[in-house]
Amino acid sequence: MIFLDTNYLIRAAFIDTDEYRRVKEWSRTGVKIYASSVAWYEFVCGPLPENGVYHVKKFISGGIIDFDAKQADVAARLFNNTGRRRGLKVDAMIAACAICSGARLATANQEDFLLFTPFGLALA
Repeated sequence: MIFLDTNYLIRAAFIDTDEYRRVKEWSRTGVKIYASSVAWYEFVCGPLPENGVYHVKKFISGGIIDFDAKQADVAARLFNNTGRRRGLKVDAMIAACAICSGARLATANQEDFLLFTPFGLALA
């Protein structure tokens, strides 16, 4: 089970990227792929190639998971325990979705999410 971060979703929309190839391989081998509604919102804001949303949505076999109260509590804990920097709010929300689902997070910016790993985030 893998959740895709916003930047991974964006890069997977372009067929000449490593992210596209990895998502395609995960999909081919039956790995369930998800996105949080938070990451999906950022993704569809673009910019994206023509038909980018359509192509990426085909890979989201597990669905787009709504952000709920439990995830909000975990996101707040992550935000508060990692320095309360404004730029961490959305990343904490995306990380919380993966943590609450017991999934690994695929991100092209692993450094941005490493600070959440002591609190239960597993990176893909």
